[in-house]
Amino acid sequence: MNIIILGAGRVGESVAENLVSEKNDITVIDTNPQRLAELQDRLDLRGVTGNGIQPSVLEAAGARDADMLIACAPLDETNLVVCKVAHDVFNIPTTIARIRSPEYPDGSPLMAREAFAVDHVICPEESVTSYIRKLIEYPEALQVLEFADGEVSLIAVRAVSGGPMVRHVISELPELVPNVEMRFVAIYRTDELGLDYQVVCDGTTRIEPGDEVFVLAATRDIRRVLDALRRRDQPVRRVMIAGGGKVGLRLAREVQASCRVKVIEASAPRCEYLTTQLQSGSLVLHGDSTDEDLLEEENVQDTDLFLALTSDDEDNIMACLLAKRMGARRVLALINRRAYADLVQGTQIDIALSPAQTVIGELLAHVRRGDVEAVYSLRRGAAEALEAVAHGDRKSSRVVGRRIDELPLPAGAQIGAIVRTFNDTEVYRRVIIPHHDTVIERDDHVIVFVPHKRLVREIEKLFQVGATFLF
Repeated sequence: MNIIILGAGRVGESVAENLVSEKNDITVIDTNPQRLAELQDRLDLRGVTGNGIQPSVLEAAGARDADMLIACAPLDETNLVVCKVAHDVFNIPTTIARIRSPEYPDGSPLMAREAFAVDHVICPEESVTSYIRKLIEYPEALQVLEFADGEVSLIAVRAVSGGPMVRHVISELPELVPNVEMRFVAIYRTDELGLDYQVVCDGTTRIEPGDEVFVLAATRDIRRVLDALRRRDQPVRRVMIAGGGKVGLRLAREVQASCRVKVIEASAPRCEYLTTQLQSGSLVLHGDSTDEDLLEEENVQDTDLFLALTSDDEDNIMACLLAKRMGARRVLALINRRAYADLVQGTQIDIALSPAQTVIGELLAHVRRGDVEAVYSLRRGAAEALEAVAHGDRKSSRVVGRRIDELPLPAGAQIGAIVRTFNDTEVYRRVIIPHHDTVIERDDHVIVFVPHKRLVREIEKLFQVGATFLF
């Protein structure tokens, strides 16, 4: 696809990096020539310097031949205007805008073609908040991702001694955890040098303490799946948030009804604003989140979840390391630089979360060929899980009417779950954990785990129908 990206900031850079790796033709527009030059030195893309809301700049970027425009400029106003210009002047088929303001939600009449002409809205702050809320609901998990309108969940969890499945082989699963169907799609283990490697998942694979395990199961069974891999943690009741910016405030608003919330903010004026936006039961503290005395005074050792959500990666890392050392049960750091996230993940910092990576999946779902409903980037972009819809019949489709073991899946890829719609006396959906002889039917929602992004194109081709099938 020919894709134009407006904005070479952190989100734009991350989007470009992911899309370039999939052999798309990418052009990035930014007002900073130095930033573009650095991006061009590192990635195979074209840079155009200028203001993207100007038709002449879009023309120079190849807007007349573009299939998609992704607006990731810092200002909502810029992203809205460039989408309007892209549609009205150049008739670009698909426009996507990063919008921070909740006043412009996806599907709003203001986003319609006759208005701002934004086909899809992405909001990193909302994506991060949703991600963290799942971790509060399931405190044992490293990641919780939903497919098929919430019917199926993919969870990542660190196996620890004491879990019923730990130190057992996968074939023993039905005896150890009866009446719960699940599929282990990937296991990552650390070697003597501290490097991760993927373990083959089959019936003979033994789950060891410390393994990072990816499991697919019906969402209703997620709690039992987690209990099988580690002891159940205490519910999250006390939350401390370092940073009262857009993400910190949004999260505090959403969890203050169920948790005792403390927010640490360095800016006095921002603290005053936060007090007007949060309930009286939430405490706003003016101070430095890396101040050991402050954390001690506020009993960080009693905190169930410490979240460092400032805009400074180094401060977030230091605050989490300090909070963990002082006794916080679990810590999460918001980290923009991918190298930093890779460095600290799995150390004393329990979870390193990249805002850009949380929105990549939303974008990839629109870039994927075929009918792809959802895409999630895993392990900081190395792997991927996607939900594809099977269309056609046995003549026009390479998957419909075929058994799992007949499919030409690339090495390492796994079909972990199928969501099938039944229409008997009433319409209902059922989650199927497939076996080798399970036959895929038309309109099945198929969840596929792909261990390497380079294999994604093969999965896309597999689910594309031939010309004989008409939607």
